[in-house]
Amino acid sequence: MKPDIKICGLKTPEAIERAVRRGASHIGFIFFEKSPRNIEPDIAGALADAVRGTVKIVAVTVDADNDDLDEIVALLRPDILQLHGSESPDRVLTIKALYGLPVIKAFSVREAVDLEKIDPYIGIVDRFLFDAKPPAGSDLPGGNGVSFDWSVMGTLDGGVDYMLSGGLNKDNIAQALAITKAPGIDVSSGVESAPGVKDLKLIDAFFDAVAGATSPKTVAGS
Repeated sequence: MKPDIKICGLKTPEAIERAVRRGASHIGFIFFEKSPRNIEPDIAGALADAVRGTVKIVAVTVDADNDDLDEIVALLRPDILQLHGSESPDRVLTIKALYGLPVIKAFSVREAVDLEKIDPYIGIVDRFLFDAKPPAGSDLPGGNGVSFDWSVMGTLDGGVDYMLSGGLNKDNIAQALAITKAPGIDVSSGVESAPGVKDLKLIDAFFDAVAGATSPKTVAGS
């Protein structure tokens, strides 16, 4: 089964158009000043208007306060909020009550024990996102182009809905899907020619690789 595909950190109409045309289910805009993919809410809103209603629009924030969230929600009008910081279950509940939007909560993973951190959030968030722990010295909670041991996902309860993230690209996505059977995947740096610069050819190659990994295999002799 083909997973949901989220292309994150988008900043140009060309990249958005290509991602949507190739079959992205979600597009993400990042609101975090330290990220090379950071974008202003008004610009993101204008870009999103071109594809609104055809794809889920996701606002990605990191421990944002209410003032910042007010501006992002007003100008982008997202379908989903993605929380990529250290937001507590209570904070998630507050955000959901304030904006009436579904929430994706991101967690950093290195080993199976890291997955236990989601327990207090089950029944509160609408979907989880599992990313690799950032390398030493990185200021970014995600988008670092590093992956984790996907086999740990086998310890996760099968009823947990999630997106797999962290270092995914055209060369490893087939292996990642074979190991995890992830219901959703999220890619950012894996379709970039430089930090924050989406490459249309890499976007195409990523979708081609997903299609190759998820299409029904032809039975020999049939």
